[in-house]
Formats: sequence, C-alpha cells, structure tokens
Amino acid sequence: MAIAHAKVTSKGQITIPRSVRKTLGLRTGSRVAFRTSGRQQVHMQPETISVQALKGMCRRPRQRIISVADMQRAIRQRHSVKRHAS
Repeated sequence: MAIAHAKVTSKGQITIPRSVRKTLGLRTGSRVAFRTSGRQQVHMQPETISVQALKGMCRRPRQRIISVADMQRAIRQRHSVKRHAS
C-alpha cells in the first residue's frame, strides 16, 4: 500500500495527489465521499451518481408539436399519393 501526502490549506482544502486521482479515476468536477473509521482514520472513495440524478443532463432535440388536424392532413396526402402511384 503506497502512502501519498497532502497539505491542508487555511481554508481546509487539500490537493489530492496525482497518483491517488489516477487510481480513483478522479477528474475535475469529480465528487468524493469521506468515511471515518476510528479516531484518526478516514476513507475516501469516488462518489457514485444514481441514474435518477442524471435525469435532464442531456438536452432533448426540440420536437414540433403536431395537432390532430395536421396528422389527418398528412395521412390524407400520403393516401392520395399512393392512389396516384398505383
């Protein structure tokens, strides 16, 4: 088990060493969870995201709202094209 060191700033922040970030697959914006066990032991692990938290992250293509009248008109046009083609 390798040991990596970090220094705490006056704001309580640390820079996670590159080797640890690489091992955990952390990138800018990654979230981590800290769990204490005992008085002086802390475990850090990448925080996973639930599928529900991903909802809305991807933009949907804009869809044109079509009225029933427009649908019926399109059906009639398609039907008339097929009739003339026969």
